[in-house]
Amino acid sequence: MTGPPGIYHRSDLSIDQQHALARIEGTDTGDTPIVLFLCVHNAGRSQMALGFLRHLAGEGAIGWSGGSEPGHEINPSAIAAMAERGIGISAECPKPWMDEIVRAADVIITMGCGDACPIFPGKRYEDWVLDDPNGMDLDAVRPIRDEIERRVRELLDQLGVPAR
Repeated sequence: MTGPPGIYHRSDLSIDQQHALARIEGTDTGDTPIVLFLCVHNAGRSQMALGFLRHLAGEGAIGWSGGSEPGHEINPSAIAAMAERGIGISAECPKPWMDEIVRAADVIITMGCGDACPIFPGKRYEDWVLDDPNGMDLDAVRPIRDEIERRVRELLDQLGVPAR
């Protein structure tokens, strides 16, 4: 069984890990930018950003997310806020970041994980200072969602990836 082009399938690795290892090992020489969104719980901000990136970029960019202390479920208010935009994130689950994923990413966006977020030389880093939607109701999450969308659109423009 095979994964993405040029990637040998290993059942013990997620498709994202397989892709990351191929990028690190040089067997994936594609020029599609990989963007990694990191926050503490990987349950709100980073999941909304990932949802927008996948929705807006289509095949033009690859998006991953992770957390320094992953939560147990995606924030229900974040799910509802994204659903208002026609973007479903309820099938996602909080997960930890892994070194190979970070090393394979071209752009790493941090959102409040402070010193817990990994730093690798030669990577483009941006720290997006955004309120944590943890415990907030839908009305309070909407402005955070809207700011994340604005920033994702700006990032895609900087990467030369047309937003759809």
